[in-house]
Amino acid sequence: MSKLYIARSPRVAARSLGGEMMIMSGRDSTLFTLNQTASILWRAADGSTPLEEIVQQKICSEFEVDPAEALQDAETLARELAGHQILQISEQPIPPPGASGEAR
Repeated sequence: MSKLYIARSPRVAARSLGGEMMIMSGRDSTLFTLNQTASILWRAADGSTPLEEIVQQKICSEFEVDPAEALQDAETLARELAGHQILQISEQPIPPPGASGEAR
């Protein structure tokens, strides 16, 4: 299995409220509420840390969960959020917006 990297989309607005993340899509203004586990994943989505490492260091250390099951659930969630353009997902590290010299 190849490593997956996730990064927060620069086209969303996000706010933490009571331990949950409220995220509004810049694409269609859809509002998403992330639970505690999904919020941990969102906050750790820096584009340079592999998803497996995020799960092991942030989720498995916080919750009593089987690491393989947690990774599978995190990958499913990441792909779902990527489908809504809330997260970016790649098999390579994802550079921060503007890091490639592109004009914004």
